[in-house]
Amino acid sequence: MEIIPVTLFLLILFIVIILSNAVRILREYERGVIFRLGRLIGAKGPGLILLIPIVDRMVKVSLRTVVLDVPPQDVITKDNVSIKVNAVVYFRVVEPDKAVVEVENYLFATSQFSQTTLRSILGQSELDELLAQRDKINRELQKIIDEHTEPWGIKVTNVEVKQIDLPIEMQRAMAKQAEAERERRAKVVHAEGELQASVKLSEAAKIIAVNPIALQLRYLQTLVEIGADKNSTTIFPLPIDLLTPFLDAYRKK
Repeated sequence: MEIIPVTLFLLILFIVIILSNAVRILREYERGVIFRLGRLIGAKGPGLILLIPIVDRMVKVSLRTVVLDVPPQDVITKDNVSIKVNAVVYFRVVEPDKAVVEVENYLFATSQFSQTTLRSILGQSELDELLAQRDKINRELQKIIDEHTEPWGIKVTNVEVKQIDLPIEMQRAMAKQAEAERERRAKVVHAEGELQASVKLSEAAKIIAVNPIALQLRYLQTLVEIGADKNSTTIFPLPIDLLTPFLDAYRKK
């Protein structure tokens, strides 16, 4: 009589173990790649998955977007400038069975390929191009990495170059170049202003030459502006042209 309860207990324990190995629950963003006796059956999920104990084996794969941080890489640009560049790669698994079967570790493989591609592409570009056309570099990196990871069931959605670290000497040289460029622009703007002013003065001189009275009117306006200031004494020259009408009238008498 004592053997039956022990046997029943062992039977119940065996059934629980079997069920725990046979039943799997996958979340909405998860898929299970099923192998039956080593042969690929396919990807299943989400929800409740039933496996044949001992016969089936499941590898769980997440379909969420992975943010992969590419560590800083030493790069020598096309114009022989040594820089450090790091980037971030956004990708996700679109075909879980390929991500498990075609590559041993798709996370590690994608990381390594991103590093080598980053060094290769940036090494073919000049420093000015890297600084001024970063969007173009990002698109080129995304295209190349996506093409090579597609057989693994990986979709690369975006690649962003995060930071470009320049040597101290190069930073100083670029600062001097930027300062010289600002000075050049200031001189050009000043020269253009002088040119425009000279053109206007030339036009004014032509108008005054045709109408001499305009000069006298301008002179009187200047006197009004000087008188508006808080000056106790104002000394100004008196043009003889202003007195000419009075002198002519006096002579006629």
